[in-house]
Amino acid sequence: MPLEAKISSEAIRQQIAQYLPRLWRYGLVLSHRRDVADDLVQATCVRALERSAQFIAGSRMDRWLFSILHSIWLNEVRSQLIRRGQGFVDVDELTGAGNSEDPIWSNDVMKCVNRLPEAQRDTVFLVYVEELSYREAAVVLNVPLGTVMSRLATARLTLAQEPAIQPDTPQMKGDKS
Repeated sequence: MPLEAKISSEAIRQQIAQYLPRLWRYGLVLSHRRDVADDLVQATCVRALERSAQFIAGSRMDRWLFSILHSIWLNEVRSQLIRRGQGFVDVDELTGAGNSEDPIWSNDVMKCVNRLPEAQRDTVFLVYVEELSYREAAVVLNVPLGTVMSRLATARLTLAQEPAIQPDTPQMKGDKS
């Protein structure tokens, strides 16, 4: 790899600060807990600095950082399941892990999104909130592009059926809403 393609750990350190709120938000989406999100962001920053030689100048740092955070999260969930004697669990089966706090979102749409299976919820977050392309989301989640497209299509269908997201409909006679 040419030397000019690498970026110094000091340059990465300076750039990481601008991504902290987005990383924390993604950590919160994954874990549903503020303290865990804090730990995930800290571990992500440490790993990014330790592996700064792996970052290629000109590539998207946010995608690289999201990938690191996602990997740390999956490793933590898997290790917790193993410690509890549940053995190795496939990524698609890791739904609802760490969900011991009430959701912090108050609007109906976010409550509906939060009820999606974890794989769909993470994909929706990366594409619609963080505005990653389907291809970039596939890299972060380490899944094929078609899987991202399938998860989004399924999530959209599920959300379209949620009464809380439906447009206002005329009240039935006798309704007192």
